[in-house]
Amino acid sequence: MIDLTVIWAGIIAIAIIAYVVMDGFDLGIGLLFPLFKPGPDRDRAMNSIAPVWDGNETWLVMGGGGLLAAFPLAYAIILPALYAPLTAMLLGLVLRGVAFEFRWRDLAHRKVWDVAFTAGSAVATLAQGITLGALLQGIHVEGRAYAGGWWDWLSPFSLLTGVGLMTGYALLGACWLNWKTDGALQDQAVRYASRLGVALLVVIAAVSLATLGLETQYYQRWLAFPGVLATAQVPLATLIVTALFYRSLAKRQDAAPFLWALGLFGLCLLGLGISIWPYVVPARVTIWEAAAPLRSQVFMLIGAGVMLPVILGYTGWAYWVFRGKVGDEGYH
Repeated sequence: MIDLTVIWAGIIAIAIIAYVVMDGFDLGIGLLFPLFKPGPDRDRAMNSIAPVWDGNETWLVMGGGGLLAAFPLAYAIILPALYAPLTAMLLGLVLRGVAFEFRWRDLAHRKVWDVAFTAGSAVATLAQGITLGALLQGIHVEGRAYAGGWWDWLSPFSLLTGVGLMTGYALLGACWLNWKTDGALQDQAVRYASRLGVALLVVIAAVSLATLGLETQYYQRWLAFPGVLATAQVPLATLIVTALFYRSLAKRQDAAPFLWALGLFGLCLLGLGISIWPYVVPARVTIWEAAAPLRSQVFMLIGAGVMLPVILGYTGWAYWVFRGKVGDEGYH
């Protein structure tokens, strides 16, 4: 049954997907940044994301704000459980943003700002992956409050998801540079994308297998008959999309590898949805248990109905204006 609570869950899911799609590749470029030659190559890599990187994080704000507004109980449980990685993520994004601006203006310390750009990207990405892993492995809830410890978020599984997200974002960054650059930098990006595609497939398999042992619910969702007949299509689709990804790389296509890499992320998010639905705190609190009162949901939906088209409109316009390849002096 589709009701306002389900609609709000969909809105937050859209915000999360948009953030992964739009901020993932520029965080990935930060992760790959030390591998590029200082000078024109690093400048071109950074110029490829300069017009859009800060707007991409709008979706992160919308996702967090939507969780607070539409599912306040979930927000009250998740935030105390994940204070440390979420704070690390925000500090990483701040460091990255400062480094992005200062490397162009403080030329005497450009090497320092390059390191800060990579460090901020790495911390933010690792923290996001750890946050996802900590949610999946379960949050200790008693009554309507978090009842776990300070370090519950840190585990081998959460570190695995952190490394996995770093691998995936780096792949998106390499595919973005393949699309937006040419010459030696594009060749370098293609090589990295080819290696990272294999690494991501290995990490997806490792995380998927480890997830099955976390909660009985996960095992039943994926392997119980007859549901397994449907869920088995997700790993099959992953293999097909991976093959199409490598086919597009071999043909030296520009946009296609990036789009197929996004397809891999989409399948991972679909798998996440299969595992946790309809819980907002996995295996603990459903979306209906965590939802705000009906009147509050209606009021907020009006605002979201106005703002979502506006955000989508200016985001689409920015990407359209800065389409094409980026050269030494910016976009052609």
